Amino acid sequence: MAEHDQDEVLQWLEEEDEQDANHVPAWPVLVVDDDDAVHAATRLALHGIHIQHRPLELTHASSASEAREILEARRDFAVILLDVVMESGQAGLELVGDIRNRYGMSECRIILRTGQPGYAPEISVFNEYDINDYRTKSELTRTRLITAITAALRSYDQIRTIAENRRGLELIVSAVADLMEKHALTQFAEGVLTQMTALLKLPLDGIVCAQRGSPLDSEDERLYIVGAAGRLAHLITAPVEELHEPEIETAIFRCINQQAHLFETESTTLYLKGGNQEAAVYLHTGSGLSDQDRQLVEVFAANISACFGNVKQVEMLNYVAYHDTLTRLANRSCFILWLDVASRQRNESDVVCLLDVDHFADVNDALGHDVGNALLVAVADRLEAHLGKSCKLARTGADIFGLLGPESELNPANLQRIFSQPFAAGEHHLPVSISCGYCRMLESGESGFTLLKRANIALNRAKKHYHESHEYFMADMEDNTRWRLEVIRHLRQDFQSNKLQVWYQPQIELNSNRVVGMEALVRWPGENGFVQPPSVFIPLAEYSGLIVEIGEWVLAEAADAWRSLQDLPNAPHRVAVNVSMPQFRNRMLIDRIAHILGSHRLPPTALELEITESIAMDEPKVVISALGALKELGIRISIDDFGTGFSSLGQLRALPINCLKIDQSFIREIANGRGGMYAETIVALASKLGLSTIAEGVETTEQAGFLRGLGCDEAQGYLYAKPMTLADLRQWLEQRIPAHRG
Repeated sequence: MAEHDQDEVLQWLEEEDEQDANHVPAWPVLVVDDDDAVHAATRLALHGIHIQHRPLELTHASSASEAREILEARRDFAVILLDVVMESGQAGLELVGDIRNRYGMSECRIILRTGQPGYAPEISVFNEYDINDYRTKSELTRTRLITAITAALRSYDQIRTIAENRRGLELIVSAVADLMEKHALTQFAEGVLTQMTALLKLPLDGIVCAQRGSPLDSEDERLYIVGAAGRLAHLITAPVEELHEPEIETAIFRCINQQAHLFETESTTLYLKGGNQEAAVYLHTGSGLSDQDRQLVEVFAANISACFGNVKQVEMLNYVAYHDTLTRLANRSCFILWLDVASRQRNESDVVCLLDVDHFADVNDALGHDVGNALLVAVADRLEAHLGKSCKLARTGADIFGLLGPESELNPANLQRIFSQPFAAGEHHLPVSISCGYCRMLESGESGFTLLKRANIALNRAKKHYHESHEYFMADMEDNTRWRLEVIRHLRQDFQSNKLQVWYQPQIELNSNRVVGMEALVRWPGENGFVQPPSVFIPLAEYSGLIVEIGEWVLAEAADAWRSLQDLPNAPHRVAVNVSMPQFRNRMLIDRIAHILGSHRLPPTALELEITESIAMDEPKVVISALGALKELGIRISIDDFGTGFSSLGQLRALPINCLKIDQSFIREIANGRGGMYAETIVALASKLGLSTIAEGVETTEQAGFLRGLGCDEAQGYLYAKPMTLADLRQWLEQRIPAHRG
């Protein structure tokens, strides 16, 4: 560069701002060098220099270690002039790593200087270190030093402006997501102010956004502050008159009354209008805006107006997003947000309760959905009347309500009292029973979703109890639930991969010792030879609903097995298959069984369906109706594990059944007398009702003889044969001598 060109650059930089520089913040610059002469030369070269209307503030460090001490206390440096070679040949480069990584100063611009170029070749430095300029000290004349710092500061300023804009946008996005809260508009306004001041490089203090209408009361038409920063931030939601700032108040009222932007000497007030919404944004600019900035804010205001105009629509959308439109209670999403907050506050007297309306589906089926909806509204209204002042209420599922509040209010006894009287639903007055799952707020930091999940685990436990209507979550329940889900996943996978098997156990007529039937039993073999007990996976299959598919598959397999054995002289007359409650709840059960019988050519009289006593008693109306239709087809019906449930004689007589199966627990106790008494009672009862009997788990000839003496008709158990594959059963039948007596 020619000498006169250098002088022109210096003159331009020095004259760039000699006006009012004393009132603007200085650019903080850190000089790190182990040569005192370099520090002195830098001070001299930069003395009195102003860049972008701001002076320079130099801080000096004579070593990398001293620089680290400074950076521990202060990290707002815009530019760092850094020597490469100090305590060591790499001291400066190592400090660069600390500046970026240890101190997190990603926006700061670093100019590397060295008096020994051989220590750090330019290409390797730029490739390996995050630096912004690299110069040898010999080439850094005053002009070039000032030029390098000017370029670095402009770059720093642009990076800072982008960061400030990004922060404003992030706040706006956050506000839109949270508009359901009463201060959502306030948060949105704060985001607008942050972005505006970042774009115009204004301080936040003294900036106000006001809107016509109270953010807390839609009937109020006064002007209210919805956004403010700095010394005025505490006035958010207050009327504009409470500002006690005449200049700001006057500007806002003029702007709203004139319905126009006001561009004045020391302030700008923007008018925003969208639909029926009006707002004004007051900015203390200190001076008039440039044409470029004025165009910027006008475009900005035009776009923001639409946002203010749509606030009511957004609020309505958010109401729908976080409320149940039928009951007008909060919905599941809102309830989870409440639980998030409650978890952080950790009030140990609070509990989470999920309340399930028992047998709600029956109300819908019997009386119609209008009555069902009216019942839900009545339940919500009663909960609101009794608990609304002390608890948070939500509808979290079709017939499930979420409650959050003090355990003194939500304890089982109090909830049962609330539900003790019938509910008016249309023309009906319906008694309602409930099941409740509880989760106590004992640990902080759990997510709302986790708390809801735990309450749901407890609710599922409560619904399985026949004599208890509530359950509290315990830690082992969650572990058990994870295990159950994993078993269900594995079971579904193996079922779809055809890894399940059907085994068969013969049923013997006690008087003749003939094979009269066989029971189909599903088995789940593992890869290591371990066979999962049916007592483990069958309940999980029922819980998951997979039992419906498995049940149909077992029936089809059993039908084919029965038909394949009919060429044998002592082939079983019938095959027994178990039916579970989820299958009874399937309205297609009768049609599916009839279809399988027809497609697999199994006569209805050759099929016996077994149901447990507890199933028959749990939902008798559903079961009795289905059993009646099945019996009309000619299918034989038996009660499995009889004597272990809670049936009454009246309930038993109402069931369309053919046979009672005596549970093996009674058979095992025949030797001590008590089991024999139970077995005798069951056989006598069956005889009175005209039903046949079959004993399960017969293992000794003494047991068989005792049962024969009682008049028990049939038996099955290890005395005769263990459950076996179809191939083994065929071989067993071929080798069996029918005349053998147990």
